[in-house]
Amino acid sequence: MCGRFSFVASKEKIEKQLGGIEVENNLRTSFNIAPTQHAYVVTDDSPKRLQYLVWGLIPHWSRDGSNSGKLINARKEGILTKPSFRLPIRNRRCLVLADSFYEWRKVGTQKIPYRIALKSEEIILMAGIWDVWYKGDYAIKSFSIITTPPNLEVSGVHNRMPVIFTDRARQKQWLEEEDMSQVVDLLQTPDDGLFKIERVSDKVNSIANNSPELHQSVQDLPGLFD
Repeated sequence: MCGRFSFVASKEKIEKQLGGIEVENNLRTSFNIAPTQHAYVVTDDSPKRLQYLVWGLIPHWSRDGSNSGKLINARKEGILTKPSFRLPIRNRRCLVLADSFYEWRKVGTQKIPYRIALKSEEIILMAGIWDVWYKGDYAIKSFSIITTPPNLEVSGVHNRMPVIFTDRARQKQWLEEEDMSQVVDLLQTPDDGLFKIERVSDKVNSIANNSPELHQSVQDLPGLFD
């Protein structure tokens, strides 16, 4: 799964990597984005604009529009048939922006946090789906991150990870593809060798903490990939 991530990037970096996208001047960054909070995404219906959506999908058919945070992730397995995901995967896909994501490795009764980022230091673009819930003129746009079994590096920490697109062609195809067999085929485990993984402070466990300290590596535990 993906339970926390961070987004710390400049307007210039986003515009350079994504090309031609509209980015607001007052860009909001966070070292500790948690479920039910907002994050930046690029949606298929507006691919040239950065939008700020709620993390945790609220299906359009929800009775009250509440967000319990239970739908922060959408497993790629069965995504075409699950009631909350089967329509968004067909016509409401998005890219979720991050500079890193966090996962917790279980060691006995402990959960040890790790920060996972691209070795290239580029912005991570995670596959997502979105939906919009209406009550009269009031609307809530929300999203889920699609997950897959992990690649070699991440498997030492967790048994799931986000689907990530590292090249422009696949990013574009994800937003535009109409053939569902091709859409599902895009949901692959990322290649090995892409990521750097660092042990970080337990302070990331609390959403009250949101500072550069959360990105700082601390002494690793032995045997991470044993």
